[in-house]
Amino acid sequence: MSSAPRFDAVLFDCDGVLVDSEPITNGVLRDMLQEAGWTLTPAECMRIFVGKAVRDERARIEAHTGRPLTEAWMEQFRARRNRGLIERLTPIRNAPEAVAAVHARMHGRIACASGADLFKVRLQLEKTNLMRWFEGHVFSGHDLPRSKPFPDVYLAAAASLGVAPSRCAVVEDTVTGVRAGVAAGATVFGYSPPEMGHHAPDALREAGAVEVFGDMAVLARLLG
Repeated sequence: MSSAPRFDAVLFDCDGVLVDSEPITNGVLRDMLQEAGWTLTPAECMRIFVGKAVRDERARIEAHTGRPLTEAWMEQFRARRNRGLIERLTPIRNAPEAVAAVHARMHGRIACASGADLFKVRLQLEKTNLMRWFEGHVFSGHDLPRSKPFPDVYLAAAASLGVAPSRCAVVEDTVTGVRAGVAAGATVFGYSPPEMGHHAPDALREAGAVEVFGDMAVLARLLG
């Protein structure tokens, strides 16, 4: 007799878990912040902004640039970011195969729950040919009362699949995201590949990840 599955659904973050977007997005952000008067190294920009919505860091940006963060500036940021993603975005190593395997194992009960705006999430999934696994179950924290580290986006994703959050596994790569998954009541697995230095395994564990792994090829096995 086979044992009962550990989980009934799997909820994936997008940036840094499914698609290698962080260097592109943060490169555009760093350039635009420098143009506005705040100079950061690429590593500093990643440390400050990875896992967070730019709009949620409004006060910090305004304090360092001495300028209001206007909607026109945000529109320019999104346009430049989107051009970079369209031109250069690739999936995370072994993510397409992992998603296909998990989709089959979960009988289709998977979702993408991101802190990024919905247009960006959908653009990225389409660009990397991952949307076919997630269509109808793609969620953005921008569309909910609170974004990560609050649990709203993961609660919405679990509800869309008809699965209790406690029966969901979450795959995240940032402290902010791990905290969101834990707050939702899910079991969180931290993704921390050695080639991407802004993901600290110890920090993910301290935030509540039950296990941290460095290659998407092992995800299906980890989920049991």
